[in-house]
Amino acid sequence: QVQLEESGGGLVQPGGSLTLSCAASGSVSSIYAMGWYRQAPGKQREFIATITTSKITNYGESVKGRFTISRDNARNTVALQMNDLKPEDTAVYTCLAQHVQGTIQYYWGQGTQVTVSS
Repeated sequence: QVQLEESGGGLVQPGGSLTLSCAASGSVSSIYAMGWYRQAPGKQREFIATITTSKITNYGESVKGRFTISRDNARNTVALQMNDLKPEDTAVYTCLAQHVQGTIQYYWGQGTQVTVSS
């Protein structure tokens, strides 16, 4: 089992920046990839970014060049630095961990609200 706890959401003005953090606990030694998804009201869940234990990153098209994912393997944390935020970035952001130990399991956090508004 893996538990994920996000932090750092809030209200920010358009063009501003915000950093989200996610801390993993439990069976962390078998976590391969961590990442972020988001979901806005009335929309499907959208892929934001992932990062592997070897720091290979992958980004969704809508956030490339604006968001940066990073990971501290020693502390079992992943961060999402969000720059040049737009109103359409408003969503609940949820942390994800891919646990690989024989089988692959995915664990999700509770989510944190990000609101971009003036």
